[in-house]
Amino acid sequence: MSEADSAAEPEGANTLLVVDMANVVGSVPDGWWRDRARAAERLLSGLAGLVARTVPDPEAIPVRIAGIVAVLEGRANLAKGPPSRAGDALEIVRATGSGDDAVVQLVEARVAAGDRVLVVSADQGLRARLPEVVASTGPRWLNNLLGRG
Repeated sequence: MSEADSAAEPEGANTLLVVDMANVVGSVPDGWWRDRARAAERLLSGLAGLVARTVPDPEAIPVRIAGIVAVLEGRANLAKGPPSRAGDALEIVRATGSGDDAVVQLVEARVAAGDRVLVVSADQGLRARLPEVVASTGPRWLNNLLGRG
């Protein structure tokens, strides 16, 4: 393949990954219930390695993970993580109330700003509340990317 051909290959659409952390942490029976904050920290450390990678989305179409927003709630809010601000490559949102409400609110804002968003959650109620233009998938897709099982 020539340089011209490789330059013409699409890298994948820039996509913001929004992770319902409680849902994804709870999808792997690794003792998370004993220490929710530590379980969230383990998942956060894996997520950091996905930023700027091109991966197959749930439909096997290449996407570039331009950023990740991890939404924590409840006892998982005690998880240690790097301080984050909106726009960081890995942003941590610590919901003071419902994590689902926080996910919906931030997704609506990001879609309004023109971002392409993929939400990771098995929560069908949450997924039904998302704008129609937002793609969603269950935790298995993300767990496979991270080698969690």
